[in-house]
Amino acid sequence: MSENKNVDIWIAGAFAAFSVDLIVYPLDTIKTRLQSPNYNTLYRNGANNTINRSLFRGVYQGVGSVILATLPSSGAFFNTYEGVKYVLENNNPRYNNGTLLPQPLIHSAASGTAELVSCAILTPAEVIKQNAQMVDNGNGGPRTNATIQTMKRFKSNPLALWRGYTALAGRNLPSTALHFPIFERIKESIRRYRDEKGIRTHTILEGGTITAISAGIGGSVSAVVTTPVDVVKTRIMLAAAESAAEDQKPKPRVEAGKPAAENLVDATGKTVQAAKESVKENVKNVTKPPSKQTTMQIGREIIANEGVKGLFRGGALRAVWTMLGAGLYLGVYESGRVYLAQRRGETHVGDDMDL
Repeated sequence: MSENKNVDIWIAGAFAAFSVDLIVYPLDTIKTRLQSPNYNTLYRNGANNTINRSLFRGVYQGVGSVILATLPSSGAFFNTYEGVKYVLENNNPRYNNGTLLPQPLIHSAASGTAELVSCAILTPAEVIKQNAQMVDNGNGGPRTNATIQTMKRFKSNPLALWRGYTALAGRNLPSTALHFPIFERIKESIRRYRDEKGIRTHTILEGGTITAISAGIGGSVSAVVTTPVDVVKTRIMLAAAESAAEDQKPKPRVEAGKPAAENLVDATGKTVQAAKESVKENVKNVTKPPSKQTTMQIGREIIANEGVKGLFRGGALRAVWTMLGAGLYLGVYESGRVYLAQRRGETHVGDDMDL
């Protein structure tokens, strides 16, 4: 790809990400609160089972960290996606009047690789964002920026900001692997239909609209399918701040010279020390924080406490905001990239406008 095209991808991707973050961020905040393990205690009235107004308060908390990280991460995503797709398509051998690698596989491989790169940049901001979304500044006390409050909790252990990388990648990889093939297929079908009807205009508005519709449909489908992983991801990231705060606490010291109790025996025949260790191990297994549990452990815990429906909490809202977000994101990206190219006098017609 040319240097100009790479610059266009970065600019268009960054502008698209910034626009979408501002528009759909409130829906993401509400979704995070719905998926929180403390949802019933923080955002519902137990007496009459109604929703507290606090659910809709401070819906832009944490948006700054996401905007700062989304700009480079989105640029990295699109450059990686375009680059991998370009390499695979131009090195795809012919096979039986076709190609060895089908287009959906190429799109999945390109989007999956791009997600791994993007998630490495986005994870710290995502952890800060989701914990900031849960900060309650409406109790009448002094108001402090929610993002600053959250960042202070990671002061002594900033590496804890990356504890959610596996969970974020585990959600985004299947999501994009499903989203982009659907998106590309629908986009191509709409273009083919308009070509057959003779109503294709090849304008920026048409290209952006087709992209937005295709991306919205694909995004909503992938959002519903991957909601269980998203719920687990939310639990891990919300627990990361608590875990980081625990790491800051001084470890208890064992004073020298105190008599040891290892040789004292209780009524069951166990030494007191062995009994204590057994209790500690059992408690540790039960109360292990989500940020240090595996995805499967958290999933089983959610099912045990909330049932299968707990894994799909916030799924409908996530499908709606993903449809809006993906449609606007890729629609603005496509239109912006073509607009920048046309300003330089380049012509983009037909498949040259493809992502």
